[in-house]
Amino acid sequence: MFEQLALGFSTIFQPDNLIMIFLGTIVGYFIGAMPGLTPSIGIALLIPFTFTMESVPAMVMLVCLYIAAEYGGGITAILINAPGTPAAAATALDGYPMAKRGEAGKALTISIIASGWGSLISSILLVFTAIPIAKAALNFGPAEYFALAVFGLSLITSLSEGSLVKGILGMCFGLLLITIGMDPVNGVPRFAFTNSLFGGVPFLPALIGLFAFSEVLFMIENADDEPAEVQKIKGIGIPFSILKKMKLTLIRGPIIGYAVGVIPGAGATIASWISYNEAKRASKEPETFGTGNPEGIAASESANNGAVPGALAPLLALGIPGSASAAILIGALTIQGLQPGPLLFVKHPEIPYSIFAALIFAAPMMTILGLFGARVFVKVTLIPTRILAVVVAAITVLGSYAYSNDMYSVWVMFLGGVVGYVFRKVKIPNTPVVLAMVLGFMMEVNLRRALITSGGTPELLFSRPIALILLIVSVITLIVPVIKEYKTNKRKAVA
Repeated sequence: MFEQLALGFSTIFQPDNLIMIFLGTIVGYFIGAMPGLTPSIGIALLIPFTFTMESVPAMVMLVCLYIAAEYGGGITAILINAPGTPAAAATALDGYPMAKRGEAGKALTISIIASGWGSLISSILLVFTAIPIAKAALNFGPAEYFALAVFGLSLITSLSEGSLVKGILGMCFGLLLITIGMDPVNGVPRFAFTNSLFGGVPFLPALIGLFAFSEVLFMIENADDEPAEVQKIKGIGIPFSILKKMKLTLIRGPIIGYAVGVIPGAGATIASWISYNEAKRASKEPETFGTGNPEGIAASESANNGAVPGALAPLLALGIPGSASAAILIGALTIQGLQPGPLLFVKHPEIPYSIFAALIFAAPMMTILGLFGARVFVKVTLIPTRILAVVVAAITVLGSYAYSNDMYSVWVMFLGGVVGYVFRKVKIPNTPVVLAMVLGFMMEVNLRRALITSGGTPELLFSRPIALILLIVSVITLIVPVIKEYKTNKRKAVA
């Protein structure tokens, strides 16, 4: 393992890879600092620029963008009380009060250092846990992979943003989309009424439409909103003694972040709130949280950045995304001709080990860039919404056209944007659509292989222990939220 990790470091220290790490970091900071532009949107916008790149520089750039966007979200949370990412919402509770009383520099320093520390510790945990998971998964057959895909789809309960029914509707729409095109087993066309659809609905243009172009439509709708006033930054830096007082929080935060991030669908937002609540619970002065306690910033930022490497663990080891951004990264790997999962460590070990090395190397680099560039990154919030909408729209069109060099992909992107806009208006989340498009193919192909192996009966699915356990856990994952929601509604009715 250590020899391959050393190989990963030697790979990322090549000039082209270092440039991509730096570029991904800078773009990620700007994406994270702009409220409304999430890491998912940033990755979707940047994927088209990786078409002509080698696999390693392409993936390290996207991964660094992902983690830097989580860093950047805390900047606007502190300075204008507008979290750049949902995971930075807990940061705003104490960060903005500190900025209002003239301690913006101190709050930013704590935020950036805690983010870098959380990312570094979590990346080390990723190295030591992803490989054993991948080795265990090498024994999987069609039945296990089918059950794994079903388990991944069952995680819509945590991606449904409050409504399981609407999450299921989004998932069903995604599953419907993957039935278009050539049958993966028999090679028979399905629902392909034009030659362009024989290859199925193009994943990347649909993805860009659902996330990025739908956001453009919301920007246009809210184009009259005035930019928020930015608090002045009066000096960056804090005494080491302040960080020393937070040592338990800085140890606990990354561990919580990684543990929550590994759970597919949980994500950085949940990690940051759990860590924040634990820090408040363990504090001798819990009443100071929410009024400008630096420990609240450290708890939130160390956890939400620690969740990013955690989300990459199931992606690299099992081929299941740990978050919406990780689901889009699976698409990026697929476009590069790579299949995420245990075989990635066998057939293309340079990819996961380069990602490990890039995460460990990028943590201190992002910290330094964050400390010196905070004043610059926050300026992005001063860009008028109408101008930002035009820029993002242009990138979506360019990226979609580059996918196949014809207007067909652009029309798919436009249609995906309209669908994504309508879905968000009626509170149907877009992430289950992407999850279904990513895992649906894996589920269908392995189900049919398992049925062929067992002579057309589902016996194989229930005779393999791992597959059976995964299917049972999937059912529990779906049923428990339904029972909780029923009990909650019943209590409300009684009240």
